[in-house]
Amino acid sequence: MVVGGGIAGLQAAIQLGRYCHNVLVIDSNYGRSNLCHAYHNILGWPDGVSGRILRETGKSQAEQLDVQFIEEEVVEIEKQGGQFILYSKASKPFYGKRVLIATGVMDRLPPFPNLYPCLGISVYVCPDCDGYEVKNKRALVLGSGNVGANMALTLTYWTDELIYINHEKKAIDANILQQLKDKKIELYQEEIKEIIADGSAIQGVHLENGKKIAANRAFVAFGGNAVHSSIAEKLGVELHKNKHILVDPRTKMTNIEHVWAAGDVVAHSEQVTIAMGEGLQAAIWIHKSLLKDKGI
Repeated sequence: MVVGGGIAGLQAAIQLGRYCHNVLVIDSNYGRSNLCHAYHNILGWPDGVSGRILRETGKSQAEQLDVQFIEEEVVEIEKQGGQFILYSKASKPFYGKRVLIATGVMDRLPPFPNLYPCLGISVYVCPDCDGYEVKNKRALVLGSGNVGANMALTLTYWTDELIYINHEKKAIDANILQQLKDKKIELYQEEIKEIIADGSAIQGVHLENGKKIAANRAFVAFGGNAVHSSIAEKLGVELHKNKHILVDPRTKMTNIEHVWAAGDVVAHSEQVTIAMGEGLQAAIWIHKSLLKDKGI
């Protein structure tokens, strides 16, 4: 059973399908990779590739290997003897010998409709993935308190033209305020009224005080991203203090025997290529454990 049909779950499913195991992927179809319209730092895609394309391609590839998919949200996993029972919101229970949890995380984004078509193209969330996209460009940081301020400071590696808009007006520590000043980062402690965009191209923001600020690149940093590890926690899986799942660095198995985890829900840098690698690595060790059951 693979819980989560994002990048990590799909890569694991493909590998397990190539081992000719019976594989079911249970996916809510509401994952982080659905939102990103262009990943730019992936080998073989110099012009970027959308999360949707990766997901559609991966699902098609897995289905050719007889991997089964169902669109459901798993709400609980129970271990009974040598098998696991997975309960969803709508369907009857699912039963399996092994479980891979690849449920990911979800960014906390402000509710501006014009923002979403821009994600991955002109608006970004990860400086490691997309800091390069604002190199020597004027860029906004739309955020909250210290989280947004620290994003702006991080981006000074790439550009000197940064404007931080503290949309939620949360307090910023005095030492961080001084760093913003030292780096000459403009600061607005104002709510955003609307995102100004032309399709996938952000053009700026309109603040509640009436001021309009123009820029064709932006980062979002509000903090409080949702880590989808609750079903793992209920099962007794050990979590890091930030709610990400802890796994064996070699096998990707959790502290619960025959339960693995991979992708952004695991405690590591949240990158597509890392998710792929972890999904593949987990699949290898799931296969090894199944062979061991057969005495091979």
